[in-house]
Amino acid sequence: MRETDSVAVYFMYPMIQALRGEPQRLRSVLEQVGIDPAVVDQPMARVSASAFAALWLVQVRELNDEFFQLDSHGMPPGSFALICRALIQESTLEKAMRQCLVNFALFLRDFRGTLSVRGKRAVISVQTRSQNSEVSRMGEETFLQLMISLLCWLGGRRISIDRADLRHQRLPLRDDAMLWGHNLTFGTEHTEIEFASDYLRLPVIQDLASLKVFLRTAPQWLVIRFRNQYGLASLAHQRLRNSRYSEWPTLQAFALEQHLSPSTVRRKLGREGCSYQEIKDEVRRGVALEWLRQSQASIGDIAERLGFQEPSAFHRAFKKWTGDSPGRYRARFRDCSE
Repeated sequence: MRETDSVAVYFMYPMIQALRGEPQRLRSVLEQVGIDPAVVDQPMARVSASAFAALWLVQVRELNDEFFQLDSHGMPPGSFALICRALIQESTLEKAMRQCLVNFALFLRDFRGTLSVRGKRAVISVQTRSQNSEVSRMGEETFLQLMISLLCWLGGRRISIDRADLRHQRLPLRDDAMLWGHNLTFGTEHTEIEFASDYLRLPVIQDLASLKVFLRTAPQWLVIRFRNQYGLASLAHQRLRNSRYSEWPTLQAFALEQHLSPSTVRRKLGREGCSYQEIKDEVRRGVALEWLRQSQASIGDIAERLGFQEPSAFHRAFKKWTGDSPGRYRARFRDCSE
């Protein structure tokens, strides 16, 4: 975590929700970690990542709950470590995530997560029975953040989210693209994230030694480590998404733009859990999904804009990515929105 890393104030809200009715106590907690209480009502303001991480740990102690009293039962301190100890025993990310959802259900009463795999696509959904819309919104987002960040940590790499649907409406934030991907929709029927099921076949690479380090630095791992908007992977994502496919730089050209050598780019991206080619594939897939869901462009036009010589080549690639044809994928989401 670097000194320049920061987080939107909005992402503090789940941690401080339980103290909203106790302004003096809330002020004391914020001042304890070096956060100006005046920013609480400015969701788009920024706080340092180190202060955010400190607030996470302080609030767990203050509330005696690792889910910040967003759930009617909650998670007593030590619950998260207990869950993680079980996860590192699993062989693959799929087995670990299924075990993770079962273990969270042992503690939480109001929030339940499910993992479904349909061919090339995997979906993690969260359901709530909370009657408080603010609490359910914060709890659902926090739950999914924990799930995807745990997957990233267990596999030792960044996992790209191709679609994120959040039931509740809220202000869009500049952190959203790195946290939820570029296909984020508010006001949907369900709160869920979709990603390539290939990730679930990856091995769990963490062990007891790395778990001890993880637990000491959990807040930045969970929210910052694989979502660093200033990291090289993020810069590569932004560079590609802001350009036409025909203008995408090679690895060598991108390295030159960043005043780095190609070997340094490879090494830095490797530390962030990805490669330049993987980022190119993720952006190409993400743009295809976004255009099919949100634009009226024909499938042929989308194929051409993404650099496919023939629509049939796009059909084959899209089928490989998702298990669906482009037309079927588009129809499925249009049917859901009608």
